[in-house]
Amino acid sequence: MAGFRALAEQVRNPRLVATQRRTALRKCLERFAPYGHRATWHHLCTRAGIATQDRDPDPERLMAALAELEEARTLWLAYEEECAARRRKEKYHGIRQPGALDEWHRRTWGGCDIVPCESPQRHPAARLAVVLRRMIAAMEAGRPRRDCPVCGSTHFAWLPESPDSPAAGPACRQCGVLAPVSVLTPEVLMAADRVHRAGAFAAA
Repeated sequence: MAGFRALAEQVRNPRLVATQRRTALRKCLERFAPYGHRATWHHLCTRAGIATQDRDPDPERLMAALAELEEARTLWLAYEEECAARRRKEKYHGIRQPGALDEWHRRTWGGCDIVPCESPQRHPAARLAVVLRRMIAAMEAGRPRRDCPVCGSTHFAWLPESPDSPAAGPACRQCGVLAPVSVLTPEVLMAADRVHRAGAFAAA
């Protein structure tokens, strides 16, 4: 099975037809997809100007989408290396109990669903690397906040578990990301749950 780098080279290969290069890009998302596979694909297509169902896209647009994905992956791999080095130091000094940052990193190891989104069509408009930097900074700060670490909105609604959603938790009502519970204050989490309950009551 080809790895991310080999697949990226296929996307760049001018000897392959656009359909093959598109398929290679889709397969890259099986190795690294910060928003989850479908949401990341929709995001890349939107930013590069590719129709999500276009089987024969402009190769230059595919290259633009790959460049954004590779930029985010490089950032994430560097972060994973930093986390691994930090944990080695902590264990050396007898700190065995992982914290919220370690729990988040354990769930996101490998680069899939790092910042899950409410739906495949609802995600931040900023570049993937920008979003990852903001979320990493919020997690490393270790201080619960009242606003979305990605877009700054203060409005959340609790997204319940369902077969159609990638995860459950407080979803930003502006950019659609699901923020880690540990990054928000208890008051924000309670308000998000109230919004969810009010919506469920109204729907009933």
